[in-house]
Amino acid sequence: MSAPPSRALLSAVPWLAGVLVLIVGVVLFPAGYMVWNATRDISTSGVDRGGAGLENFERVAALAALPRVLLNSAVWVIGVVLLTVLISLGLAQFLNKAFPGRRWVRLAVIVPWAASVVMTSTVFYYGFDPFYGIINRALVDVGLLDAPFGFTKQPVPAFAVAMAVAVFVSLPFTTYTLLAGLQTIPDDVLEAARIDGAGRFASYRLVVLPMLRPAIAVATLINIINVFNSLPILRIIAGSIPGYDADTTTTLIFKLIQTERQIDTASALSVVNFGLVVVITVIYVRIARPMQED
Repeated sequence: MSAPPSRALLSAVPWLAGVLVLIVGVVLFPAGYMVWNATRDISTSGVDRGGAGLENFERVAALAALPRVLLNSAVWVIGVVLLTVLISLGLAQFLNKAFPGRRWVRLAVIVPWAASVVMTSTVFYYGFDPFYGIINRALVDVGLLDAPFGFTKQPVPAFAVAMAVAVFVSLPFTTYTLLAGLQTIPDDVLEAARIDGAGRFASYRLVVLPMLRPAIAVATLINIINVFNSLPILRIIAGSIPGYDADTTTTLIFKLIQTERQIDTASALSVVNFGLVVVITVIYVRIARPMQED
């Protein structure tokens, strides 16, 4: 005789206790405290002066830089995720082929993932420095630039460099996710496509890509969340630029806290940021259906 559902649930609690504590302590409590702070009047020294209602959200809506920051956020997420997935598709296809030294190439692809994002961003920041940056000097030496250029000193070039770094550090995870998907495609399916007269491009478009859809959807979803919430890359590459022309909503939150000490306004923007992530994720899951195959 099977145990009642309530008893079965209670018997599982000890096994889930550690996970539940982590979820409450690391996810639910900070999120709830963030929402609480968003409705409080908090001084620059961190003193809670009472309730503020929706005033903090009104201040967020009144920020002059908000339209530019939202546009930057959209360009940041769409650009980085799209480039990452497209490049990873090619890398995964290449790494799925047998060639001498493939093991070492696969290991090399992991390096940007294994390295600290802060360290990688710092290397690129100093590499593009107009005075002593090795990347800047190389661009001059090969004739692509007439003189060193301040890539990290102006909003648009710095934002572009940050996007390139974000793509670079996102490639390993995405490539290996797609590579795992490629290795689940049976050889006889591809052989059947060739027998039916399909060329390489047609086989890839009509057979490989549809069978890769779950892997592409999951990799894209995780990249959207990670890239949207990314702080270190933009903070290091473009953090020294005055104003908000190279900011996303995430870096703007950081500036409101660190530079302007507006904890309550930053909390309200954090709630908005969290809501945007949830809405984007729900819409994407409804459209892409990552766990459902046709």
